[in-house]
Amino acid sequence: MPPTERSPEHTADNRPEDAAGARRRNLRPAVVISVLAVIAVLASLVFFLGPGAAEDSAAPAAGPATTSAVPEAALPPAPAVTYYKQPGPPAGSPLEAVEPLDVKVSQDPVGTSLTKGLVGISLEATDLADPALSSSNASTVKLLQEADQPVLRFGGNAVDRRFFWTSSNEAVPSSYRGDAAHPVRAVGPADLARLNTLLEAADATVSLTVDLGHYDPNRAADMAKHATEIFGPRLLSITVGNEPNGFGSNGVRPGGYNIEKYVTELKAYAAAINAVAPNVPISGPGAYDQKWWQPFIDADIPQKKILTFHNYPLYSCDGTVDPKASPTLANLMSRLMHDRAADYQQAALKVGKDAGLETWLPETGIAACPGSNETSRTHASALWTTDYALNAAQLGITRIGFHSSMLTCKGGPPMSAVCTGGPYLKPNGEVSGRANFFGISMVAELEAGKFLKLDSKGGGLMFSYALQNADGSTTVVLVNENDPEKAAQTDVTVQLPARALTGTMTQMTGPSYGAEDSTVIDGAKSEPIPLPDRATVEGFAYGSQTQTFKLTAGTVTVLNFKH
Repeated sequence: MPPTERSPEHTADNRPEDAAGARRRNLRPAVVISVLAVIAVLASLVFFLGPGAAEDSAAPAAGPATTSAVPEAALPPAPAVTYYKQPGPPAGSPLEAVEPLDVKVSQDPVGTSLTKGLVGISLEATDLADPALSSSNASTVKLLQEADQPVLRFGGNAVDRRFFWTSSNEAVPSSYRGDAAHPVRAVGPADLARLNTLLEAADATVSLTVDLGHYDPNRAADMAKHATEIFGPRLLSITVGNEPNGFGSNGVRPGGYNIEKYVTELKAYAAAINAVAPNVPISGPGAYDQKWWQPFIDADIPQKKILTFHNYPLYSCDGTVDPKASPTLANLMSRLMHDRAADYQQAALKVGKDAGLETWLPETGIAACPGSNETSRTHASALWTTDYALNAAQLGITRIGFHSSMLTCKGGPPMSAVCTGGPYLKPNGEVSGRANFFGISMVAELEAGKFLKLDSKGGGLMFSYALQNADGSTTVVLVNENDPEKAAQTDVTVQLPARALTGTMTQMTGPSYGAEDSTVIDGAKSEPIPLPDRATVEGFAYGSQTQTFKLTAGTVTVLNFKH
């Protein structure tokens, strides 16, 4: 902290003249030199800043920032700023007080980082045939640009059931079965080439899954060969099969299908793929059963490996298996939901870390249940998405894919983060994001940085994260999951690792947990306002390590402090 200024009664100006004079006569040469050095530094500061520098660099004026108790000579004058105007609680809300939140951000790193490309979209393998996945579709390009360098992962249940790869225009075998909503699709090199135009336009990458449901290593290798040639370095990995741990019970393979059979087939696929695309890592097993993780790691294959697992935290669809894991808003907006997800992720991370492997979560979502439930399309899903992704990244997971579909918004999968306009099963090509996509966008727009240790107390149902960015600034993310219809604004105190010269914010809001199609960022259905254009957090204390402000419930707030 800066030194406290001396009180007036202790200054030379308030002493008797002879005493002051005696003090001047007794100054030693070393002291004189020190005083002159300070004067020189101050003069240099004025020279380089210039008389109007502070005003020239200020945001549009709406009032001066609050100045903390620091020596005036230590900093240039506080610039004029425009304060961020966050919405208050809904009118007439029965406001319930929330315990104040106290966050102390350390200078010490957690040991994990947030990188660009952390959050992405998982799609069905049959979506590779969708013409909307092209650079010629402006709505798709815009959406992926708002996800900021995402990974598009193709897999899902379709890949082992209704997906047929061919590079020679073969007819789809008659044994493949689908329906109107889930048709069988043949995919070939032209589809990959079209997708590549989208990847280039949106600066995205891709991860593919090959069909293991119909055992054919050579066909999978042919797909890998063409994918490598078309995508080049944008192809991050290939997975053999989707959730093979379920093959024996869901009819994809005979009931005796087990880990040993999977490992044998994985080796055959890996060998065939390695012969034509040796530089592409194999990711897997893409299973939701922990028993399958270690056998994948131990499998002797020539490629580099990436450990992947799937997770849908609310899996008890009718509540009979575990009432706390049924897809309800009460379960979704709970600390237990946060903690359970973290426990499962940590289990996967330990297995991966012990083997020296990167760990991905390429397919996830709120619930594994088909059809709509009370969490579908809601603002609560957006809040959960942001917290889920940030917590996973802070633990050490480096890629996360939120499972989605290119089907129509009307009648399509309600948990999908993206969907297409038009009547049911008649898409018009206009791709848009649902509420949970805005949660993805809040994470995607964060600056890459190192997670910092912090101590967070109070705040009710609120989760806090901090990052040290490459430019030395500090980002603090506050996910306020308190009920926006009931909770009063929370008093927040943030203790930063250094004095702040600027403090800006962007915020995702919504009127209630269950509100559909009502989530906005900075008041609009779009990505966050660019960092240089963001307004200042209200109550910002210029030149202070301690910042105090209020936050509305049901929000995600990203604060950036430059020091």
